[in-house]
Amino acid sequence: QVQVAESGGGLVRPGGSLRLSCFASGRIRAVYTMAWYRWNLGEQRELVATVTETGGTYYADSVKGRFTISRDSTDAMSLQMNSLLPEDTAAYYCNADILTYLARQSVWGRGTQVTVSS
Repeated sequence: QVQVAESGGGLVRPGGSLRLSCFASGRIRAVYTMAWYRWNLGEQRELVATVTETGGTYYADSVKGRFTISRDSTDAMSLQMNSLLPEDTAAYYCNADILTYLARQSVWGRGTQVTVSS
C-alpha cells in the first residue's frame, strides 16, 4: 500500500518559522508532482505550493516570498515557512502523484496542523 505522511506542524508566533516534511512510502515506481494544500473548516481548500520531479515549483500568491518548497529526494519534499502570519493557520496536507506497479494515483496524507498565534 502506498502512503504519504506529513510531519513538522505546530504552534508558532507571528513572524516565526516552521518546516513541514512529507515522504511517500510503499511499492512505488515513481513520484511525480508533490504538493502542499491547506484547509480550514468552512473554507475552500487552497493549493499552497507544488514541486515536480525535476524541481519545478509553483507558489500561491499568498505565500510567495515567504514559503520555499523543495524536493529532498525522489520520494520526499519539504516546505520551509518563514514570516508566518495568523492567516497561515490551517491543516496542511501533502499530496503526491504516484506511479505504483498497478496504477497511477493521487495520494493524500492525513495532514498536520499549523497554528500561528501570539
